Amino acid sequence: MAVEREGAITFKGNPVTLIGEEVKVGDTARDFTVLAQGLKPYTLNDGQGKVRLISVIPSIDTGVCEAQTRRFNEEAAGLEGVEVLTVSVDLPFAQARWCGAEGIENVKMLSDHRDLSFGEAFGVAIKELRLLARAIFVLDKDNKVTYVEYVSEATNHPDYEKAIAAAKETAAK
Repeated sequence: MAVEREGAITFKGNPVTLIGEEVKVGDTARDFTVLAQGLKPYTLNDGQGKVRLISVIPSIDTGVCEAQTRRFNEEAAGLEGVEVLTVSVDLPFAQARWCGAEGIENVKMLSDHRDLSFGEAFGVAIKELRLLARAIFVLDKDNKVTYVEYVSEATNHPDYEKAIAAAKETAAK
């Protein structure tokens, strides 16, 4: 049974339970399987050899999630050597529709809808809502975690500047 962390964050001011162990800087990222566009499985090893900035959002159909995805899409063009991933529990079809409508082309959208595999591996699955908590992770080329932010209130924005700086620093090594 997966570890449960009660009250680790809040969602609209209410404490919620996160499923999975908290990820910390220096950890080796745990494997996961999510779905990319076309329902193609994507695992941790599919990004091996690349620095990855992983932007985790509850749902692409909310204002903060839209803004976060747009921001990282804009920043991705200037993040040389960094692959930017956005993970949510939205269906891949909804992700593709939204990206097409919004002109999002620099971020790889991944769906954790099927198994919550990513959510449990990275400790961001919200038990009560079957959504993912807002978080940012940066992984180096060897899947070592170099940056972590679990946003304490899921409806707030992450610290974009710190995440981008961490991705650039990791890519420069």
